[in-house]
Amino acid sequence: MADVQLIGLKEDASVAGLGKAADAAKARLRRAVLIAAGTVCVALGALGALLPVLPTTPFLLLAAACYIRSSKRLYAWLIGNRFFGEYLRRYRAGEGLPLGFKLWTLALLWLSLGSSAFFALPERLWWLRLLLLIVGLAVSAHILHIKTYRR
Repeated sequence: MADVQLIGLKEDASVAGLGKAADAAKARLRRAVLIAAGTVCVALGALGALLPVLPTTPFLLLAAACYIRSSKRLYAWLIGNRFFGEYLRRYRAGEGLPLGFKLWTLALLWLSLGSSAFFALPERLWWLRLLLLIVGLAVSAHILHIKTYRR
């Protein structure tokens, strides 16, 4: 009877060891997925800084959330980044966006939407031009609604 109990204890210990190994593997996989997602979000945020219809802020905030849960080093890099760091710190602090940034964003938005509507779309797609106008007005309203940072 004692032999059976010992065998059972050995099996329980090996199962517990497998559980710890599985937990460690899950943690590594979770970290890798979060780092990959954060990196994709940084890339999309960078594209959003150049393409007016693609948002920048949500992607950068999502990247920061992914990085803080997976890599303190990448989070510190993002917050300290010369392009996005100050923007993220001000946004998180509720300080808003600088006036020059707002004007630049609105100018690029309307330049790209206007050129798309009048040069890239045929006249028969008038409804798509109308849709671009509505999107432009909504994005403009959102940008203007954000508090303006004053030095």
